[in-house]
Amino acid sequence: MLLTTTNIVEGMKITAYHGIVSGETIIGANVIRDFFASVRDFIGGRSGAYEEVLREAKDTALREMEANAAHLGANAVIGIDLDYETVGSNGSMLMVTCSGTAVTLSPI
Repeated sequence: MLLTTTNIVEGMKITAYHGIVSGETIIGANVIRDFFASVRDFIGGRSGAYEEVLREAKDTALREMEANAAHLGANAVIGIDLDYETVGSNGSMLMVTCSGTAVTLSPI
């Protein structure tokens, strides 16, 4: 299945619209990861642990959205928008949501 942030796909035409689909995930960070991230904040640099959690949350949300589109009979999701938020007490959880339009694409 094709997933794209664009509204059109070169060389393809939209033959059916199936509706809006979305995927959501909320993932918590653990105490050890928080500790090492705070050390990184203090000394500078990237937090590989948080980057991995962010990638995992994004991939999970996209897979859920893709499954919803497949359930509707689509072969692509266009116009995808990804949003990231922190939720919970002290922003201890990361929420990733994505949405797009499920469509059927065919070659022109």
